[in-house]
Amino acid sequence: MTRTAARYLYLTRHGEATPDESELTEAGRRQAALLGERLRGVPLTAVHHGPLSRAAQTARLVGEQLDGVPLRLAATAGDYIPHLPSREELPSETADAMLGFLDQFPAEAREQGPGLAEAALAEFTGPVVGDEPRHELVVTHNFLVGWLLRAALDAPKWRWMGINHANAALTVIRYAPGRPPAVLLFNDTGHLPAELRWTGFPQELHV
Repeated sequence: MTRTAARYLYLTRHGEATPDESELTEAGRRQAALLGERLRGVPLTAVHHGPLSRAAQTARLVGEQLDGVPLRLAATAGDYIPHLPSREELPSETADAMLGFLDQFPAEAREQGPGLAEAALAEFTGPVVGDEPRHELVVTHNFLVGWLLRAALDAPKWRWMGINHANAALTVIRYAPGRPPAVLLFNDTGHLPAELRWTGFPQELHV
């Protein structure tokens, strides 16, 4: 019988990006470095990151604070729409607004996203083969964090929407054999000073 061990999945959204999203701002670079400092004591085996520059730069800056942890490019950690809900799936009072929000994204993100999202579940979630627990960081984007969190909570597929993640905040999910996933942290910004928290959120969601 194949033995399995727990996986600890660390998730973060890239640091704050410039308006054209081509690179990180100075604040975003500071956020990434501080996240790396927080993770120094974690026995990470890899830092996975999406292909866009803001995620790749964040991963590199985090990795500079770690001791030889490899960086791994993963298309599944990219920025895409993980699930396109039908109107029937959504609450009737908000369906128009939610569908209108999704309509603004490029066709490529909408069409390729669901397949990438399912591949991300297969790649990053669940217990791992072997006797040793595995700790992995995924540097990604807001939508994928919401998708993986809603999956861990066994929420409906459309419920990735409305889950917001601050830049360089930390979410941790534990996948242990024979147990449901456990959300250990969500959107934790304790490693960031006050002026670097809540970036990436609309003002009305700041608390």
